[in-house]
Amino acid sequence: MRLKDLLFLSYTTLIRYPLRTIMLLIATSIGVMAVILLTAVGEGARDYITGEFRSLGTNLLIVIPGRNETSGGGSPAALAGLSPRPLTIEDAQSLSQIDNIRRIAPLVMGEAPAQYDGLERAAPIIGTTPEFLIIRQWEMESGSFLPGASMRYSPPVCAIGKEIKSELFGDDIAIGEWMRIGDRRCRVAGVIAEEGRTIGLDVQKAVVIPVALGTALFNRDSLFRIMVDVENSSRMDQTKQSILSIIKRRHQGKEDITVIKQDTVLQSFDNIFNVLTMALGSIASISLFVAGILIMNVMLVAVSQRQAEIGLLKAIGAKNKQINNLFVVEAIMLSGLGAIMGLILGHTVTQVLKVAFPTFNFLPPMWASYVSLIVALVSGIVFGLLPARRAAKLDPVEALSGNK
Repeated sequence: MRLKDLLFLSYTTLIRYPLRTIMLLIATSIGVMAVILLTAVGEGARDYITGEFRSLGTNLLIVIPGRNETSGGGSPAALAGLSPRPLTIEDAQSLSQIDNIRRIAPLVMGEAPAQYDGLERAAPIIGTTPEFLIIRQWEMESGSFLPGASMRYSPPVCAIGKEIKSELFGDDIAIGEWMRIGDRRCRVAGVIAEEGRTIGLDVQKAVVIPVALGTALFNRDSLFRIMVDVENSSRMDQTKQSILSIIKRRHQGKEDITVIKQDTVLQSFDNIFNVLTMALGSIASISLFVAGILIMNVMLVAVSQRQAEIGLLKAIGAKNKQINNLFVVEAIMLSGLGAIMGLILGHTVTQVLKVAFPTFNFLPPMWASYVSLIVALVSGIVFGLLPARRAAKLDPVEALSGNK
């Protein structure tokens, strides 16, 4: 029996039993579609998070209080997440002596009520310097970002997100107006554009104030982070060591900070989400084996229904191997067509999701399509072998007579 004949017989069989064929195609296509959609979610999350970090640039060092590597896991300070000595504005100022550092932006973060003209809402507060706007590559919709502020000087000014402006000021002009942040008053100097976003915080809901005003508002000297923009990326490691050396000198010889390179953080997140995407794809692939089991069970029933056909093929000279190949080809055709349907459906749904959620890039990796197609075909072959062997072993006389 030639391959052409095998394909023709398999095709006519699938056409003869449309309900069974459609059911098996749907089962396989759902499995493939699940692989595409889940890997698209994982890949989209990876793309979103790494994109947020890339917006900071790769010439960035982040100074964090505390050093997990040397703090000792059993100390109360380590358990509480505290460092022997917090980072201060003076620590940030001391880093300006390093010639490879272009910009320094200390950060204080907290939450306080924002009030204006009898209206009030809770708002995240960011205390920093004007350099933070450039480091974060934000844009201002109107006004300016903390004019006249520095690490040493803290005028009572602030920049607000668009949501804060909308809720407290409505359609009125906010720039130049005085608003209250906690127990402090500040003049609105600018409104941050919609592009202003930062990891873990919607800047449109935030108020940005000078860093010294932030430490006074929250009644603490410690900084949350120090962000350092490096001029020459080739000297990144050297600059990192200089920061560690200066802070260690200021902290009585204790190396109680951690300096993280931005590209290291980016690579870590990239690796994590790559593993997550592969795990999601593997979980979804299980549904393809479930579809394969369904193909096997349905084809075992089909062997009983098609005994007369099998007996006739054997009576006219078909060999056991040819009968075996006939059922295996049917299983491959079912799983292959179902996989193609699943790929089409999966990619169509991801395109719809990309339109519905434009900020989140649902982009399934290429390997997901290839892997889902291969797994579908392999499961079709593996689970098609048992009914194929059972059909091949039927006695032609018994099959024609309808006896099992």
